[in-house]
Formats: sequence, C-alpha cells, structure tokens
Amino acid sequence: MRIQQLSEVLEFIAKSRLDMGQLYGRLNRNADSTRVKMMLEYLQQHQQHVHDSIENYIDEAPKRMLETWYKDITFEDFEKRCQDSTLPANMNEDDVLELHLDLENRLIAFLEKTANSTAVTEIKDALLDLVRVEKTQQKRMVHSALRMEDI
Repeated sequence: MRIQQLSEVLEFIAKSRLDMGQLYGRLNRNADSTRVKMMLEYLQQHQQHVHDSIENYIDEAPKRMLETWYKDITFEDFEKRCQDSTLPANMNEDDVLELHLDLENRLIAFLEKTANSTAVTEIKDALLDLVRVEKTQQKRMVHSALRMEDI
C-alpha cells in the first residue's frame, strides 16, 4: 500500500487495528480453550480502543499536520495478512501472544519508519510519542498475559 499524507498513515493504522480485532474475533469463535477465548476477547476489545483513540487524535490534530506529504511510504497489505492468519483450534496463550506481537510489531515498525522519514520536528516527535505509547501498552499486555498464566 502506498501512502502519501500523514492522515492516511494514521487512518491506515486505525483500520489495521480493526483488522486485528476481526482476526481475534474469528480466532475466538474457533478456539477450544476458555483461557485463550478470554485472551482473544481482551485483545479484540483493546484493538477497538486503540482504533478509537487514533480516530480521536485524527479529529483533534491540526489539519496542517495531517496534510503533511510523504514520498514513497509503502506498507504491506495488512488487511490481507490478518485475513490469512490462522491458528489451530487447540491454540494456546503463547500462540496468540506470538501472533499478536508479530502483527503489532509490524505496525510499530511502520510508525517508526514514517517518523524517521519526517522532516518536521513537531510531527516526528508526535509519531515517536505514538510509538512510545504503543510499546508501553505492548509491554503491559505481555505482563498481563504472563500473569494470566500464573492463575
């Protein structure tokens, strides 16, 4: 996918979160384990929350920032990746966590790449703040998943 403006980058990330949520919903319907189902439900809700947060940011961000142009920013067909992702019905928490981290790390890397190709300091800092928030939330989620295994 080729992206030209910051608004498109943010819309793409928001939509990708919905794609992840749909994937988790699909996996939830096929999962055997109650614990895995709980984890997938949490991840699905979390993706909706992140999507909503990004959409709110887009609504409140200065238009001049959102209209920032980029040259040759491309990213994979993330929706297809989510649609093609599968796990067996006997998946465990580690399988789900591994899939989630792979998908999330792809989005974080895309944001970092975009930030590093941004010449405007204000926009670069805002994108790097978003990366920092994403990484912090990711660490919290991993810790929560590990604590869930102890129960």
